[in-house]
Amino acid sequence: MAAPLVCTRFSDNYELKEELGKGAFSVVRKCIQKHTGLEFAAKIINTKKLSARDFQKLEREARICRKLQHPNIVRLHDSIQEELFHYLVFDLVTGGELFEDIVAREFYSEADASHCIQQILESVNHCHTNGVVHRDLKPENLLLASKVKGAAVKLADFGLAIEVQGEQQAWFGFAGTPGYLSPEVLKKEPYGKPVDIWACGVILYILLVGYPPFWDEDQHRLYAQIKAGAYDYPSPEWDTVTPDAKNLINQMLTVNPAKRVTASDALKHPWICYREKVASAVHRQETVDCLKKFNARRKLKGAILTTMLATRNFSSRSIVTNKKGDGSQVKESTESNTTLEDDDVREDKKGTVDRSSTVIAKDAEDVRIVCPNKTFSQHSTNSCGSARKQEIVKITEQLIESINNADFEGYTKICDPHMTAFEPEALGNLLEGMEFHKFYFDHESVLTVLGKNRGINTTVLNPTVHLLGDDAACIAYIILVQYIDKQGVPRSHQYEETRVWHRRDNKWQNVHSHRSASVASTNSAFSPSAINK
Repeated sequence: MAAPLVCTRFSDNYELKEELGKGAFSVVRKCIQKHTGLEFAAKIINTKKLSARDFQKLEREARICRKLQHPNIVRLHDSIQEELFHYLVFDLVTGGELFEDIVAREFYSEADASHCIQQILESVNHCHTNGVVHRDLKPENLLLASKVKGAAVKLADFGLAIEVQGEQQAWFGFAGTPGYLSPEVLKKEPYGKPVDIWACGVILYILLVGYPPFWDEDQHRLYAQIKAGAYDYPSPEWDTVTPDAKNLINQMLTVNPAKRVTASDALKHPWICYREKVASAVHRQETVDCLKKFNARRKLKGAILTTMLATRNFSSRSIVTNKKGDGSQVKESTESNTTLEDDDVREDKKGTVDRSSTVIAKDAEDVRIVCPNKTFSQHSTNSCGSARKQEIVKITEQLIESINNADFEGYTKICDPHMTAFEPEALGNLLEGMEFHKFYFDHESVLTVLGKNRGINTTVLNPTVHLLGDDAACIAYIILVQYIDKQGVPRSHQYEETRVWHRRDNKWQNVHSHRSASVASTNSAFSPSAINK
């Protein structure tokens, strides 16, 4: 493609089309290059919200992408800086995620897995040859160029990528995604190109059986597994995988980075070079079935993160607070597909930084509401086009009913024991477990003041359900509360709520909730002090 025309404004050269995706500080939209008619994807970054450090990272990402020209890498075609926005114009890739495409195929074999990892290694080798370490290789960043059968795998998202000199090993900060982090990063030792190969080993393992080599709900135990290189090849799913495939994984998942295979040498491995003779061509239905469940879990976690990102107040600091047995507190991310970054080695004691974390406004004008009465608007059933969506609305009604009736036992039966939640009362912290919620059920002052003494009515408006595979869903709605204050004056208050549901053993459980601060109130703020006036 010819070099882009020199212009001062994005609109001089491109016409924006529909939105393709959205992040905390950016939005991705399809665009048309005016002088060629070619389609691209424009990542539009709101620079007004960026810190000086964020600007440096943006410049680094653009600089790295400009020098990477490879058929298996999403290419940057243009970078335009304006007063309030920075535009990065990339290839428009329309094939979706590689892992999603695999489960939609009629046939998938070990040889297909070999072809997939070859393309990934080709992209990594090109990066390493050009002194670039990606640092965030994971399924979400492996895309297909188009929906055409046999479309090329494209490596995307160089937001965490760094530049290195030769085989340089240094501490570049804690960065990556939990399940794909290498032992040297977790040990906070000097690292370099081998971290990408470790992630490739994790990806190859998943490509062959549909689940990861390292897995634990507790992140401390997950990290311990990775640091020890504690993985195996359990029966029966690994019994049908060839020894050559396992051999390549072993070379990639070598704890000592100095002994880990390089990208160029991995591409010379017999399982890749001679896959027609070495790799099995038998369909792996069990792998596809497991991969479907793996993808569903990833999408569920992604939905939870999207819910977090919905808030207007965003912070780059980690907010996940878990209590340890010794009574101390640590800040970390519990999401296995959450990207982490901490560039400053001097601040390791502060914990890892979650790029996708969100902080809710510290709004003292909002209280948890326990309501004796509620009504769903008629729109709630009319808008649900499928039985499953209606099922989600119904289970959400049951959950709200348990809150209305101060029925903690009923509430816990519907919620996952490790449910996470964002609530204004938590002052910007992401909570986990039932302890925070139990406080409000045990102390019924709000119920006594509102429900028993003055009466309250709750209406749920505009519920919108998004299905996330067969076993996960997200519902968003507005709660409108009406009550009578001490002077007998009718008051109203509304707030937004989102809940993520996951079905286990044919039973829906609430795994995450997000409640905003007050978005509208008539006559007074809806706070404990206002209610009692």
